[in-house]
Amino acid sequence: MKEELNKIKLACVQEIENAREVNGLEEVRVKYLGKKGELTLILRNMGNVSAEERPLIGKMVNETREEIEKELTTKKAKLEEEAILKSLENAKKIDFSIPAEDTLGSLHPITVVQREIEEIFKSMGFTVEEGFEVESEYNNFEAVNVPKYHPARDMQDTFWLENGELLKTHTSAAQNRIMRKYNGPLKAIFPGRCFRNEDLDASHENTFFQLEGMMIDKDISVSNLIYFMKIMLSEVFGKEVNVRLRPGYFPFVEPGFELDASCMYCGGKGCKVCKNSGWIELCPCGLIHPKVLEMGGINPDEYSGFAFGLGLARLAMMKYSITDIRLLNSGDLRFLKPIGLN
Repeated sequence: MKEELNKIKLACVQEIENAREVNGLEEVRVKYLGKKGELTLILRNMGNVSAEERPLIGKMVNETREEIEKELTTKKAKLEEEAILKSLENAKKIDFSIPAEDTLGSLHPITVVQREIEEIFKSMGFTVEEGFEVESEYNNFEAVNVPKYHPARDMQDTFWLENGELLKTHTSAAQNRIMRKYNGPLKAIFPGRCFRNEDLDASHENTFFQLEGMMIDKDISVSNLIYFMKIMLSEVFGKEVNVRLRPGYFPFVEPGFELDASCMYCGGKGCKVCKNSGWIELCPCGLIHPKVLEMGGINPDEYSGFAFGLGLARLAMMKYSITDIRLLNSGDLRFLKPIGLN
């Protein structure tokens, strides 16, 4: 029996060595280790072996099986590697020194709009400040007059971190830091990425971009706010844009407003986009709340100011007639061509 097993092993190893492809290797495996394979038949005939020899023969069969399986595994890996190398040799050669046929990329629609707005406000004397994406609870909420347990917090489904900090829910989180930086009169805008645990749909994203602005000085009024917003919108859309203010509640401004712009799609006549009202809700704004000024180290009896927040995604969608906000974060470049950015 031992001699027979050795013959089977040597014959099998030779066939494994001669195999030139994985399919041929599988045929060898079936021939020797399959249900009707030569080793399997020996095990089935163990009843003809004496009780004394049976354990020894069984052990020898198992050892032979293990050795054959090891040879099969090694040969299979070698054949697969050879197949990969052969396919690479036969693959189409690419000359990376040849200029690409594809057109060059373009800036993201939100980046285009953001840079336009930055240039417009810089021309009016505003500085561009940077904020943090990870913020303290104090800066994100309390410093803008949203204390603990304030109902306004329920409007912002927040991503909290294990250390007690959070992903900022609005660019207003930078207000306190910027006010303390200047300690007095200032004109600043601060764009940034914000995060909220939103259900995604055509008009809501969990990652979005805002641009906030503040102007603080003596005798600042609502008329200053209206002036700067009209200038900015008219420059962005390349034509005069009418605006209106509606009362709105925001904890960090008093009084607070919703600023609407005349619909760019229908010219104010009423259409599907503006829900036949002729107006598109654009941004919250108002005069900075005295408490917010005070927490920022600025004397509210001496200074006043206005603040506004723009949704950059909404502006980009309006400017380029994009109907689904999810396209902006999708990575799908196909939608850029119809809007003229590719």
